[in-house]
Amino acid sequence: MAKSERAKALAEKQKAEIKARKLAKKNSTNPKDWGTFRQVKEVYRITREHDEKLPMVLLASFLVPFLAVFGFALWLNWGSWLGILLWSVTAVFVGLVAVLLVLTRRAKRGTYKRYEGQAGSAEVALSMLPGKKWHSTPAIAVTRHMDVVHRTLGPGGLILIGDGEPGRLKALLASERKKHDQILYGVQAQVIQMGEREGQVSLDKLADHIRKLPKQLTDSQIDEAKQRLRSLDQMRPKAPIPKGPVNLKGAHKAMRGR
Repeated sequence: MAKSERAKALAEKQKAEIKARKLAKKNSTNPKDWGTFRQVKEVYRITREHDEKLPMVLLASFLVPFLAVFGFALWLNWGSWLGILLWSVTAVFVGLVAVLLVLTRRAKRGTYKRYEGQAGSAEVALSMLPGKKWHSTPAIAVTRHMDVVHRTLGPGGLILIGDGEPGRLKALLASERKKHDQILYGVQAQVIQMGEREGQVSLDKLADHIRKLPKQLTDSQIDEAKQRLRSLDQMRPKAPIPKGPVNLKGAHKAMRGR
């Protein structure tokens, strides 16, 4: 009898713990705890704040492919209600995929527009890179005017990004490039200056520019470089990070790779 009571109490305790975890996850503000639907909902909310046409654009992006597929289904299966029904379901899925693609594109564009010109805005573009391939470290060095040098390491090599006034960043970028070239033994740092002028890369094109760089490093070379970079970072004084873009990891996770 005592064993039965203890087992019952244990079962109740486990049930309460599971319920508490579900409730905590439901109310969590940590994007890691969010499901796909909540992530997409958050992307829509953030994008809608700066894109008044978004609802109509998404409606059109659903209706156009839906009606095209549905019209094709009517022509192909005229008289067969089962065939029309199956194609209608397909049309709905095609429309939803189109909505997600359009939402992702406009969300990226809106995010770049929102943070363009802010100190440290390159961090937004770096967060769009696939995290398994590219390892980014924001604000490894900062000038007293809050011009920033970011770093990312991946298949395309080691990239240093100048984020701010080019004239003020020139000496700092040269210094950082020299430090990295010395510690990485043969892996030469590439420098990108962010901006709108000739020879510079704008914020909205930065992630694509980095992704398209020709492959220079293997996975083993990247792992070795990461180890060396850790030792370099441990030796440097902690830089004051400017108050730039807010953390949008949840939204970025939903946008990345779609």
